[in-house]
Amino acid sequence: MSRRQPLAALATSLAMVLATSTLEAWAYPLDGYEESGIARVEAFRIAQKNKVRGNVVPPGAELKSDEIILSLRNKPYFRIPAPDPVLTSRIRGLLGGAAGAYGIAVLDLSDPDHPRYAEVNADRTMSPGSVGKILVALGIFQEAADIAPDLEKRRQLLKEKMIVADDIIIEDDHEIPIWKPGDKKVTRGPIALGDQGSLYTYLDHMMSVSSNASAAMLMREAVLMEHFGKGYPSLTYAEGQAYLTSASKDRLARELVASIKEPVGRNGLDRSKLSQGSLFTKEGKKQIPGAGSYASARELLEFLVKMEKGQLVDPWSSLEMKKLMYLTDRRIRYAASPVLRDSAIYFKSGSLFKCRPEPGYVCEKYHGNLWNFMNSVAIIEEPHRDPPLRYMAVVMSNVLRRNSAEEHERLGAQIHRIMDELHPEVAKPAPTPKVEADEEEEEDDDGWFF
Repeated sequence: MSRRQPLAALATSLAMVLATSTLEAWAYPLDGYEESGIARVEAFRIAQKNKVRGNVVPPGAELKSDEIILSLRNKPYFRIPAPDPVLTSRIRGLLGGAAGAYGIAVLDLSDPDHPRYAEVNADRTMSPGSVGKILVALGIFQEAADIAPDLEKRRQLLKEKMIVADDIIIEDDHEIPIWKPGDKKVTRGPIALGDQGSLYTYLDHMMSVSSNASAAMLMREAVLMEHFGKGYPSLTYAEGQAYLTSASKDRLARELVASIKEPVGRNGLDRSKLSQGSLFTKEGKKQIPGAGSYASARELLEFLVKMEKGQLVDPWSSLEMKKLMYLTDRRIRYAASPVLRDSAIYFKSGSLFKCRPEPGYVCEKYHGNLWNFMNSVAIIEEPHRDPPLRYMAVVMSNVLRRNSAEEHERLGAQIHRIMDELHPEVAKPAPTPKVEADEEEEEDDDGWFF
């Protein structure tokens, strides 16, 4: 991504925070640079190869692109089964007296011929926060498929179509990784006015560090893709801006619905239970009017199931969306527990909290007392385990005054232990000890650092 002028510091509201930590988790497999052109992926691959202290990813993040598969690709008629009463009881038991503040859907696919499903308030809709960005990704992939049915042309569009950051990014303080080939260091900072990057690059920023600015820009691009259709690949920035500034707000609102909300229904999902209705920045909402956003745990699980079946747009698009959800560095919230260290995790999270005056209460991040939404969607896989472990978990919560990030981390660990118990690993023989000569560790002052 290139940099032009810096973005001025912007004040943020303390009363209401659209909160996705700047310590969000990175995504996309580290060998995916040639395919996607995402520079951050190459930077992290080199750092991993050199084993730079402090930047070695956990074992579950080391899958290569060809190891990421759609686990239900050969089961096109798969349906989520009826809730298993025993598993549902165990999941509900993890929530204690706060069960009414949760919406949970868990699907165990470790034995694909005998899946298990558990749910708690799974049809209740809540604000999705940044989890709604998976619907922005769906909209982009649907528009790209409509514009370029030929797969190579579509890949070229996503990899080579450059977009320019303008004031639609205001305001967002999420930091993105900044690196170009030849650099020894990855730096971080907010997207700046004039920054340029490909559609793939901005998809990575949106899904990995949960950049609101990237999401707003991609939603703007989705509107342009909807309006210009097959003329979009050759569209210049000036031509796009001329349209956006001259079109009526009503027209832009309709094209936003057509490009972001309608793909949900087109792909067999329930729009009454799953919707991303507006842009993720204050300026974006002014430029392109939207509506409310909502999601249920059950419908988010249906999204994951359709992705695993290859039925979101088409198998290639489904697989690319899964790759964009693959964590290849820091793990947070639901994905943060050490018990998940060996697991491949495909993940998106989001939060939205708001505080109001209350005697003896201090407003803290993720501790809202008016609302405290925290949402996680995760696919957990241990494909090299015997037997393999594979399950999906969607956790939506609105537990007031508690640290919702810690609550999700706790649930992530507890649900994983349940899955481990249901599918005990076959004991492995102890490895034969190897005697190796001691090697002196070398320091590399010129090494990579982040």
